[in-house]
Amino acid sequence: MKSKQVQRSEETKKQILQSAGLLFAKKGYDAVTIREIAKDAGCSHTTIYLYFKDKEALLHELSMPSLLDLQQQLQQISTMNMLTAEEKLKKISIEYIHFCLQNRNMYDIFFNAKSSRVDEKEPELAINKLRLEIFALMKVVIQQCLSILNDEQLLTFSRIYYYHLNGILSTYSYQHEPLDVLMERLTPTFDLAIEILLLGFKEKLK
Repeated sequence: MKSKQVQRSEETKKQILQSAGLLFAKKGYDAVTIREIAKDAGCSHTTIYLYFKDKEALLHELSMPSLLDLQQQLQQISTMNMLTAEEKLKKISIEYIHFCLQNRNMYDIFFNAKSSRVDEKEPELAINKLRLEIFALMKVVIQQCLSILNDEQLLTFSRIYYYHLNGILSTYSYQHEPLDVLMERLTPTFDLAIEILLLGFKEKLK
């Protein structure tokens, strides 16, 4: 059985994370200070440093578990040998869209706060390494769809694909329709959009 001191410590850490998440989502990561988080959490800013080294540590604690789950799900889809490359890309896309809309208040923080370029070889932050692993999974499946051998061209097309996904997210992130209903209604449209995008890529490659 946990002591009262341990329980209080866990509750304080949980409250700090909750406040950080709410403030990051509301104001953006860069605009939020440790003092603001402490005020919202009902503790001193020095208390936060007992649990987290800095604001980046809060970002990692909030983001990494969810991003790891997503990365594992996309990895699993990418290795499904019974699927064609195009089917894999559709499934990966739908999984990514579903994840982001399920976390619509935080997905911008998950993917963009303190982010690096997608072509950076050795990002310093662990969260950026994971983000690049997710992007690399998408890139591999796009390469399978298009049989592109030129790395620069593959990176360009993968960026365009990623812009496309985030365009969908910006369109539907403020919908109040239940997520399952939204996904059921629009998945055929999302699939068709991917087919059209691939056709455009293939035409460009001719």
